[in-house]
Amino acid sequence: MRTITLSQPTLRRQLLIVAAVLALASAFTFGADRTQRLFDGKDLAGWRTPTGTWSVVKDVSLDPADPKKFVLVPGQGVIVNSAASHTVDLITQAEFGDMEVHVEFCIAKHSNSGVYLMGRYEMQIYDSFGVEKDQYPGIECGGIYPRWINEKDVEGHSPLVNASKPPGQWQTFDITFRAPRFDASGKKIANAKVVKFVHNGKVIHENVELNGPTRGPIAEDEKPTGPIRLQGDHGPVAYRNLRVKAVELK
Repeated sequence: MRTITLSQPTLRRQLLIVAAVLALASAFTFGADRTQRLFDGKDLAGWRTPTGTWSVVKDVSLDPADPKKFVLVPGQGVIVNSAASHTVDLITQAEFGDMEVHVEFCIAKHSNSGVYLMGRYEMQIYDSFGVEKDQYPGIECGGIYPRWINEKDVEGHSPLVNASKPPGQWQTFDITFRAPRFDASGKKIANAKVVKFVHNGKVIHENVELNGPTRGPIAEDEKPTGPIRLQGDHGPVAYRNLRVKAVELK
């Protein structure tokens, strides 16, 4: 049997790689079907720093004196950007391509946020309860946010139905998303696609192609994988039960 002796620099590099992989794996909880929990209910492990004023609480509710603010219940299980002010966006350390995403969120009155898939494609969160149509397609809750081209909002996609609950109530997004495709040279050969988007149990989008990143992405280029990003600078918002499952789509 041949014995292979590694140099100290090589061994050190390999140990660092193993440590990094183990650290990333420990940041998330995996289910039997390889579903990843992006938030363990306890802390912000697995999210890039800085995390601003995001904190962990037990629950949120509308402030009776000002429904544009939250009252925070101490404990664990929910992440909230702030009771009343704005802060940085949360971005996962892990990156994803084709995925199934489950999000539970709660917003204050007239607040809004967004879930950026791959850090580039925003699924809008907004206080749209009772609103038939907004000013621009895609800025309603559940809308696929517009792109910004030639100083104009374009290619926004409004939800098929308004499934919004009143502010202060917990809501759900369940999204099946296909990442853009690239050839061996890195040239894009197929657009990203929202295959199916369910808001509070109602289908609001199916097979919507995205020609490019929506407004305000982490980068204007497109990649095979990218992080999950939660918008935190547009008013009070809370999240819980954040889950992502990697899938393979055609």
